[in-house]
Amino acid sequence: MSGGKRIGLREIRGLGTDQIIWDGAVAGFGARRRSGTAVVYIVKYRTVGRRQRWHVIGRHGAPWTPETAREKAKIILGDVADGADPAAEKRAARKAKLVAELCDLYLADAEAGRLLTRRKAAKKPSTLATDRGRIERHIKPLLGRMGVAAIEREDIERFMHAVAEGDTAARIKTGLHGLARVQGGRGTATRTVGLLGAIFAYAVRHRMRSDNPVHGIMRFADGRRERRLSDDEYAALGAALRQGEADGIWPAATAAARFLALTGWRSGEALGLRWSEIDLARRTVRLADTKTGLSVRPLSHAACDVLRALPGMAGERVFSASRGGPETMLHLKKFWPRIAKIGGLPKEITLHVLRHSYASLAGDLGYSEPTIAALVGHKGQTITSRYVHSADAVLLATADAVANRTAVLMGEDKPASEVVPLRGTR
Repeated sequence: MSGGKRIGLREIRGLGTDQIIWDGAVAGFGARRRSGTAVVYIVKYRTVGRRQRWHVIGRHGAPWTPETAREKAKIILGDVADGADPAAEKRAARKAKLVAELCDLYLADAEAGRLLTRRKAAKKPSTLATDRGRIERHIKPLLGRMGVAAIEREDIERFMHAVAEGDTAARIKTGLHGLARVQGGRGTATRTVGLLGAIFAYAVRHRMRSDNPVHGIMRFADGRRERRLSDDEYAALGAALRQGEADGIWPAATAAARFLALTGWRSGEALGLRWSEIDLARRTVRLADTKTGLSVRPLSHAACDVLRALPGMAGERVFSASRGGPETMLHLKKFWPRIAKIGGLPKEITLHVLRHSYASLAGDLGYSEPTIAALVGHKGQTITSRYVHSADAVLLATADAVANRTAVLMGEDKPASEVVPLRGTR
C-alpha cells in the first residue's frame, strides 16, 4: 500500500495484516504491520554502495508516534547521506554482549571518526592510543568478561578502587626490546572511569542498555595538574640539562626539555613541531592541529635561541629522533627519566609538570588567566581569535618575561636579544 499523504494516526489504525504504508513527506519513511496488532515504524534507504537496507525505528506507542518517528527518520536519513549504515551498526551493536566486545565496537567507531569530542571533532591518534591502552590494560582485565547489561554502579566503584590500589599494575613487553610499566593509582582510576562513562554512553545510544552505570560515581580528585617545580627544582633542572649535554645525551632531547620549560607547551606539540610552522622573524609559531585546534603561539627570545641552535631543514620535525629519520620522534619520554635522574628530581616530575610550572610562574609574575591561556594554548583561549598571523608585542613581551624568569631560576643567562617593549612604556 502506498500513498502521497503524510502518515497519521488514522492511517496507522487502518493498517491491515502484512501491509506497509509510505509517508508522502519523507521518502523512505513508512509503517508496517505484519501479524497481530503491533505496528512498527521503518526507514528504507540505500547505502553508499547502493545496497538497500531496512531499519526499524520502533513500535507505535510512546515514544513513537507518526510525528516523532518521522523526525527520527529524517535524522537517520541525514546520517545515511553522510555515509552511515544504521541497520548494520544496530546489528553489530546487538552482538556486543560482553564489555570487551563493547570496548572493541567503541574503539572501531572512534578510529573511523564516527565519535566526536566536545569540540565536535574526531579523536586524535594520541588520544585513541591512550584510550586503547586503558581499555586493554585496565578495563578488559577487570570487566571484559562481564555482560554489558549486567554492569551495575557497584561494579564500577569496585573497578575504580581496584585500579587505584594497583590490581592492574604490570610490566608488559612491547615489541622486541620495549617494556611498558602499567601503573595504577587514583589518577589512573579517575581517568579510566571517565573513559568508561563515554563507553557506556555509547552503549546507551546503541540501545545495548537503558542507563549509564558510571553516572553518579564519586571519583578521586585528579591532582595531576597541582604539581609545580620549586625554585630549587628549577635550578636542578637547569644543571641536569647542562650536565646531560656534556655527557652526550641526545641533543634534541635536552633541547626539547629546555624548550618545554621555556614555553609551557604540551610535549606532543613540541615533538610534532615542524620548521615550516615557525616564523623566527616574527617570533611566532602557527600550529594547525593541537588539542584545542588551530593555535598561534608567541615565542620568547630564549625559545628562539633554543631553536636556532638546532640543525633544521624546512618541512621536517624540529626535534628529530636519534634513530629512524627526521620524521620520527619517539624518544623524549625515554630520555626524560635520565635527565631527571641527573638532577635528582623526584619521579613525579614529568614533562607535563613543566607546563604547569610555566603557567604557575606566569601567574606569580602577575599575568591574567586569559593572557597565560594564550601563551600555552588552553582551550578557548588560543590567540587565533584575535591574532591570525602573528602574536602582538604584548604577548611577545609576556613570553619573554616568563621565559627570562625561567632561565634565571634554571641558572642560565637571560637571552641577549632585546625584549619587545610595551606601548606607552619607556
